Amino acid sequence: MTFLEVTMTSSARHGLFSGMFARGGATPEVSDAAWLAAMLDVEAALATAQAKAGLVPWEAASAVREACEPEHFDLAELGRAAAPTGNPVIPLVAALRERVGPEVRRFVHYGATSQDVNDTASMLVASRALAPLTADLSACAGACARLAVEHRDTVMAGRTILQHAVPITFGLKAAGWLSAVNHGLAGLSDLQLPVQYGGAAGTLAVLRGRGHEVLPYLAAELGLVEPVLPWHTDRTPIARLACALGTVAGTLGKIATDVKLLSQPEVAEAAEASAPGRGGSSTMPHKRNPVGAMSVLACVQRVPGLVATALGGMLHEHERAAGLWQAEWETLSDLLRLTGSAAAWLREALEGMTVDAGRMRANLGATRGLMMAEHVVVRLGGTPRARTLVDAACARAADGGGTLRETLLADPEVDLTPGEVDAALDPTGYLGSAEAFVDRALRAHTDRP
Repeated sequence: MTFLEVTMTSSARHGLFSGMFARGGATPEVSDAAWLAAMLDVEAALATAQAKAGLVPWEAASAVREACEPEHFDLAELGRAAAPTGNPVIPLVAALRERVGPEVRRFVHYGATSQDVNDTASMLVASRALAPLTADLSACAGACARLAVEHRDTVMAGRTILQHAVPITFGLKAAGWLSAVNHGLAGLSDLQLPVQYGGAAGTLAVLRGRGHEVLPYLAAELGLVEPVLPWHTDRTPIARLACALGTVAGTLGKIATDVKLLSQPEVAEAAEASAPGRGGSSTMPHKRNPVGAMSVLACVQRVPGLVATALGGMLHEHERAAGLWQAEWETLSDLLRLTGSAAAWLREALEGMTVDAGRMRANLGATRGLMMAEHVVVRLGGTPRARTLVDAACARAADGGGTLRETLLADPEVDLTPGEVDAALDPTGYLGSAEAFVDRALRAHTDRP
């Protein structure tokens, strides 16, 4: 392993709580080592871009690039030196200038300010962390699509306000998950992650009117977007990234909530994969806790506050901010790490999920036919009078402990034969457009760019 890989691994994965909150491929991409690597990549790319624009000798650009190797720099020392200066770029640039020697020093960080490097590095870190995050999210979508196909016709109780509502299919539930995950993927793919290069106050005055010529070369070098102008105090890129991650985290949390509730013993309609030691309790041998769903929820619970920090940090003063910009650094890392961890956890939970169709069918009868009351009203003509009759029948069934079928057949005003009552109470006959909606979600998933 390289120095960078070792540093990333040791700093990102060996904490007491990292098993839950630092899962998946996004975590090493937001480590301190990853930030250092991104900052050095920015400095190297800047020198190369300036050489392409004819502003820096190629020999100097090559020397800067050769010096920008992470193993040459001490993370801990840079961290200590960052405190008196307010950001880590200042000591990093000083160390880099020492490394390249006196002939090249003036071309290190040429025309740039610390925020240029830090902002561009943040976009580079985000771009790199989003790759594994998106891969896990795409795998979640694939698992949802598989569940939607396999259970397109698996009838279960639809639940509103945690109570039985009307019948749905598990395929429709999975299709709803799929659609939401795809919305999150679309939001991430629409992000514009721009380079930053504006110098002291957004004019690049040091380069005497040619600073703007560097931007397209810098963007191309780093695989980022070329902005119209420097965005030192326009924090829209950070805010959009935070909101996109917050939306994804919310979707992951919604699905995890469903999985958590479906796995309750009283419900037992779905379960995460079991394995030795997984989901156990320190005191209760029988426990099979939904660890994946629980971990997703633990991660995403922290995300809204981080999004709020990013949005609150948009209030930069004049051309450069004091405090608000600096507050973004760890916030962005935490957002990427936690959302990435949640995606990795949910991927595992969905890919290993087992579905108990028999239990779903059995649970349909938990309310003794009352879930089908709306269908009975429809069969009786959908009139106010029909609603009154069915309301009364439901009340008698609920109060007396009987079934809705019994109370309907015992009511002489209910003008339905036993066969018609049975048809009205059949959950498979009241699924509306569930299958069509599943098919639409699957087509949209297949057609997704």
